[in-house]
Amino acid sequence: MAITVPLRHELKYYITPLEYEVLSRQLRRVLDKDPFGDENNEYHIRSLYFDTIFNDALTDKLDGVKNRDKYRIRIYNFSDKVIKMECKTKVGSLISKRSAKIPRILAEQLIAGDPTGLEQSRSGLLRDIFREMKLNYLRPVVLVDYVREAYLHPAEEVRITFDKQLHSGLGSVDLFNPHVPTVSPFDHNEMILEVKFNRFLPNHIRDLLCTCVQSAQNSAISKYVWCRRFENFE
Repeated sequence: MAITVPLRHELKYYITPLEYEVLSRQLRRVLDKDPFGDENNEYHIRSLYFDTIFNDALTDKLDGVKNRDKYRIRIYNFSDKVIKMECKTKVGSLISKRSAKIPRILAEQLIAGDPTGLEQSRSGLLRDIFREMKLNYLRPVVLVDYVREAYLHPAEEVRITFDKQLHSGLGSVDLFNPHVPTVSPFDHNEMILEVKFNRFLPNHIRDLLCTCVQSAQNSAISKYVWCRRFENFE
């Protein structure tokens, strides 16, 4: 498992609506809004996750395997203007993400299970996709939709996000269809707070989080696993 980008810390929490209201209000005062957000500082994310014939990404997460990979194609606001092929890697308690922009024709080729030509790519990520599709039958398995509200700080590349309205595509792999039926895997429309940073979290941001989100516990939350388990994989 070769890591070609820096490893980062990632903390995840389930938070209550009240904690969200208090924390988001404070973050607006001290952090920058995501430049890709709308007038409410939000944007829609749709990811089509891939897994192997052995469901390694799912079972490795459920079994607590320390080092693991997840592959996905991601789009924003149901648009094909920016399409990213990504691999998110977990190394112990740290994460890294490799990403490559791809055209829609290649995305559709991969969704159809055809990696032809990727072995010649200059992108190490796309060559890895070719290997996984050929050797382990990597294929698309689930759509994961949600709305993200994000705040940024240049120190340690801090990124704090609220992920809302998580929905599963119920087995569909129709990435570019905005009308795919989706259902929430949550019972109470839970919200997920994610905090990412490089080496350390600046003290004033850490203090703010501790003050506003007192009841939350750092959890091993996976939107991918929530959606796959909801689709009765087990």
